[in-house]
Amino acid sequence: MSKLRFRVVETAFKKKAVEVKAPKERPSDYFAVNVFNREKMFKYLPEKAYQCLVDSIDNGTPLNRETADAVANGMKKWAIEQGTTHYTHWFHPLTEGTAEKHDAFVEHDGKGGMIEKFAGKLLVQQEPDASSFPNGGIRNTFEARGYTAWDPSSPAFIVNDTLCIPTIFIAYTGEPLDYKAPLLKALEAVNKAAVDVCHYFDPNVKKVFSNLGWEQEYFLVDEGLYAARPDLLLTGRTLMGHESSKNQQLEDHYFGAIPTRVMEYMKELEFEALKLGIPLKTRHNEVAPNQFELAPIFEECNLANDHNQLIMGLMRKIARKHGFRVLLHEKPFKGVNGSGKHNNWSLGTDTGALLMAPGKTPEENLRFITFVVNVLKAVYRHNGLLKASIISASNAHRLGANEAPPAIISSFLGSQVSKVLDELENSDSDVLNLAGKQILDLGIPRIPELLLDNTDRNRTSPFAFTGNRFEFRAVGSEANCASAMLALNAAVAEQLKIFKGEVDAKIAEGKDKFAAILEVLRKDIKESKAIRFDGNGYSDEWKEEAKKRGLDCETSVPLIYDAYLTESSIKMFESTGVMKPKEVEARNEIKWEMYTKKIQIEARVLGDLAMNHIIPIATRYQSSLIDNAYKMKELFPAEKAAQLSAKNLEIIEDIANRTIQIKEKVDEMIEARKVANKIESEREKAIVYHDTIFPMLEDIRYNIDKLELVVDNEIWTLPKYRELLFIR
Repeated sequence: MSKLRFRVVETAFKKKAVEVKAPKERPSDYFAVNVFNREKMFKYLPEKAYQCLVDSIDNGTPLNRETADAVANGMKKWAIEQGTTHYTHWFHPLTEGTAEKHDAFVEHDGKGGMIEKFAGKLLVQQEPDASSFPNGGIRNTFEARGYTAWDPSSPAFIVNDTLCIPTIFIAYTGEPLDYKAPLLKALEAVNKAAVDVCHYFDPNVKKVFSNLGWEQEYFLVDEGLYAARPDLLLTGRTLMGHESSKNQQLEDHYFGAIPTRVMEYMKELEFEALKLGIPLKTRHNEVAPNQFELAPIFEECNLANDHNQLIMGLMRKIARKHGFRVLLHEKPFKGVNGSGKHNNWSLGTDTGALLMAPGKTPEENLRFITFVVNVLKAVYRHNGLLKASIISASNAHRLGANEAPPAIISSFLGSQVSKVLDELENSDSDVLNLAGKQILDLGIPRIPELLLDNTDRNRTSPFAFTGNRFEFRAVGSEANCASAMLALNAAVAEQLKIFKGEVDAKIAEGKDKFAAILEVLRKDIKESKAIRFDGNGYSDEWKEEAKKRGLDCETSVPLIYDAYLTESSIKMFESTGVMKPKEVEARNEIKWEMYTKKIQIEARVLGDLAMNHIIPIATRYQSSLIDNAYKMKELFPAEKAAQLSAKNLEIIEDIANRTIQIKEKVDEMIEARKVANKIESEREKAIVYHDTIFPMLEDIRYNIDKLELVVDNEIWTLPKYRELLFIR
């Protein structure tokens, strides 16, 4: 083992856990202490300002300047009491991360001194430089101005000495340059459309909330080993590395005892997260070695998304205190499971009803079926778009790899819900026959009480019904949930509007309300049946079946993004008010450009490592073998020397062949990049990178991984999988 690798591996194996002293209070005592929630609002705001702010949060009522000033003053007072000195508008640019610019609470007092000041205009809006954020051609480079605008629905919070204010981010000309702005529009669209449909069953419903519960998977590696792997450092994944003799095949890591060092990391992470109001509930070992998962209680979708962005930053920060690095890449290690971020999505009302949950009355169960069917219809109509909303250069490694949902969107319902829908589809009357009983009550078919979680879960389904919600399992671990959530909520909003229009038309023709609902539901069940699949999504048979059903089976990432620009997608985003055609087109330009850049970086890193690390090490070992062969000739008779050095000669030849192939492939890849980089169209450039350059990475890796098996372990400088994947 090389001296450098020996030192970092030895250090990693000797690492001790950094003990975290458990707080004496119960979690409920310090939950959200660093959040300007309603409790703090009530304490620090005048009554009128508090009422106006709550009304704005609950009902979207605009805030006037007087209220904004009062809120800013109360927020500043609370923050300064907690020891903060700065504030920032915290937003989600189209980079998969967050952004912030810190300003101090200071102004001149006019007497040669300073005062702490924070006015309403600074709370409501700021003007950060927008020139270097992705914009997809929606604005010129020299137009540097952009605006951040306060999102009152997501509470401000404190990190270190800074008050963080969640905001949207828009261009000078008004187009959104972030994830939050269109997400908020999608949530409002589904609210309006769902409320209208709810009124068929309960006229008291005034608001429908989109709920999200994310499950965050991640890997931990020792910080020293991470630093000794330039590919991990620069790309987030290992571009080379032969799999360990033991990895996950014994399945002994899954739900196993959490290593002591990891437990101390988790304890501190949970403590800091709870102080920020992130309701973490679950922690456990995942399937692959060094892979773990955390998950919170579900929250309102916009807030949950903010919390997921915040937790990913916390994970990275706290991991370093414990000698770890967090890997959020969907596939950091070849040969073991990758990481996802399952998005558990549902709709709920201000009356306390869960629209995806079965009920006990005829109206509740018909409402449940109505919303389930409309979701299925939306997913069927926009299955290509939903796949495009979760695909990326990194998530493409994970999807369809017998460890995650395939790159085909389908929905698992389970036997009981499927039976109910089949029964309804095949019935031609207003009376529903189930479980051998025929029941009719006031013209409403009575559906039997459905039990939650009464069927098996299907881990191969990208969009599975799990009792009272749908689990969008295909979302990637490092993704911003908003990408998937804005597409899903917008698609469901559009479908609910269409459904209501069709039902109202039949009612206008003289049909009974519930008979009209049943008639439209039967049609939608039949039309969306192709999206329902309860079998093995990993199988080749399903891929063939999906094609026959007309589902989107494209696997090329750049071509998958085309789904955003179809006529149906453009119409859906525009009709729901979520995005204009120009905005959708700009985001696609960013997606293609981002894909190209990620593959480009990986190609450059792999090329550098191949030429600067791998080939020099391999040829050094080859030279020692050659030297040994010559010494054999001096020591032994010719026949005996030839016999003894035969195996060495095989290895020498193998190393020569592989280093030649690596060099040729690296040169070929460099030339291919030069050609691709001249292509002006971002879409065409991304396609070339996908079709031509990306396969070269695997060809180069194959030869490097073979060399790793034969080159002397003592001179191999890069930490191997057997060292990276097992925490001591």
